[in-house]
Amino acid sequence: MASRYKGFAMVLIAGTLWGLSGTVAQKLFTEYGYTPGSLVTIRLLFAGMIMLAIGAMRGKGGEIIGAWRRPEDRVQLVMFGIFGMLGVQYTYFASIGEGNAATATLLQYLAPLLITVFLAVRLMKWPGPRESTAVFLALFGTMLLVTAGHFDQLSVPGIAVFWGLMSAVALAFYTLYPSGLLSRLGSEAVVGWGMIVGGVGLIPIYPPWDTAGQVWNLEAVLFILFVVLFGTLLAFFLYLDSMRYITPTESALLACIEPLVAVVASVIWLDIPFGVYEAVGGLCIIATVVILSLKKSAVAKSVPGQKASV
Repeated sequence: MASRYKGFAMVLIAGTLWGLSGTVAQKLFTEYGYTPGSLVTIRLLFAGMIMLAIGAMRGKGGEIIGAWRRPEDRVQLVMFGIFGMLGVQYTYFASIGEGNAATATLLQYLAPLLITVFLAVRLMKWPGPRESTAVFLALFGTMLLVTAGHFDQLSVPGIAVFWGLMSAVALAFYTLYPSGLLSRLGSEAVVGWGMIVGGVGLIPIYPPWDTAGQVWNLEAVLFILFVVLFGTLLAFFLYLDSMRYITPTESALLACIEPLVAVVASVIWLDIPFGVYEAVGGLCIIATVVILSLKKSAVAKSVPGQKASV
């Protein structure tokens, strides 16, 4: 029982760090002159290098070095790095930059619904009552979230909604695509190299040495270190390691604390308005995740630690 409580605590800490990471990113965008592209480049490159180093120290050096040996693995790593890792990171932070961390995080949590719809179409299986309820809650919750109850207009910029929905699509791809790579190479190699590939892909557009307009003081550096070390690496490790003590379903459900933390931190720390309609919409989206997570079915293996955050 003590070990189960340890697993619960690890996931709750990971989800809290992910939620705070998005809020800290919004602070960097609004007050320190950073752009989503510049922050994602820094985050992916440094987090990827540190993750590979940690994997090597844990005896995974052979898997890490050998990840590029097979041509098909090389292609899949590049695809995952660009469309999965970079895709989910950039779209998420772009949604924060155009809107706010609370809305961006909740919109990204539509990914399980997209996965369910994709698998239903692929398997030619009509959604059952559970899935149909989840679809209704997700659509209704999203409508409340982006309109604040005024259905004739958006309460957040349309471009923020677009990037938020694209982050859900990218997260669905991120979750489904690398199942074969994970089984052959391990999570440290796949996620670490995926981060580096994604970061390198952004260098021509957002070179990390181009600091024009950015504020580099002690506070900004601490915020960036928090996003890289705590909001990425530590959160990833805690979430992944928690599965030694609790089931993946329990981990996924407890990770739903992330959007709640993002909302609370945005309202208290950043003074972001978040009314009753947005709160009900957010709860509907979280309920969607809970309903789909409780469904006992064979679902494609996901990348541990997302959101890598995220």
